[in-house]
Amino acid sequence: MVKTGPVTTIQQMTYHPVDGSSAPLEMMTFDALRAANDGGTQRADFVVVAVVMAGHGLVDIDFATHALSARSVVWIAPGAVHRWSDIDDLRGELVLFTPTAPVSFATRERAVTFDADAAWTASGESWPFIIAGLEHLRVEASSQAGGAAAEIPTILLSALIARLGPSAPSSSPRDSAYQLFRASVEENFRAHHDVGFYAHRLGYAARTLSRACVRATGRTAKAVITERVILEAKRLLAHDRLTAAQCAAALGFADASVFSAFFHRECGIRPGRWQARTFASQLT
Repeated sequence: MVKTGPVTTIQQMTYHPVDGSSAPLEMMTFDALRAANDGGTQRADFVVVAVVMAGHGLVDIDFATHALSARSVVWIAPGAVHRWSDIDDLRGELVLFTPTAPVSFATRERAVTFDADAAWTASGESWPFIIAGLEHLRVEASSQAGGAAAEIPTILLSALIARLGPSAPSSSPRDSAYQLFRASVEENFRAHHDVGFYAHRLGYAARTLSRACVRATGRTAKAVITERVILEAKRLLAHDRLTAAQCAAALGFADASVFSAFFHRECGIRPGRWQARTFASQLT
């Protein structure tokens, strides 16, 4: 794991195993994370899964703070802005992997989902399997075996993901419209905020897309788009420190006033004031 680009308010992290190998996953302890972590805000292009075995701490992921304790599981999806704000007391394991590392269909779908929970508590029933899975994965990931045995770590990763808990909705054939829609939103939300664009692009009726979204998330297609635009707006305001006018240009709004009205309607506060409040909280 290495930082790329200049160190600014947000640190861009790209996946690269510390041993220089091409392995699609690596493991580290909270001791190693403490040694490498400078308390800054980060965005990674890989998945980070952390399993807390003991202690208490905090992690901030996309403007939500999650309290951690024994049996906590943290899932940081690629692109999520996060900060380990209190980890001095934590013990456990972290697995860093590329979204394509899992080998089964269900776990690979889970790794690339846009709707994974950020943190939850593993059930008592699943906990022994999670601990055993981490121990086996650690041994195999450090073996540097070749041939067919080189696939074992990714197989074990899939087994571990399957045991972690409900971090994402299960995939099924009826969810295909939603999955296509959500992927298209991720690709186009900066320029297109209307359901009609996605319906035309994907060959579905707008009503069909909205029904698929409600089945998958409980929210309409329009609400899914709006939620994604607001998240990106907050990232740009808080971490890239853009002005409302700059956010408007980056997110496809006609001008700053239109963007400001949209942000105020959805968040109950003007973007400039939200930005100032966020800056103030980061200094405390």
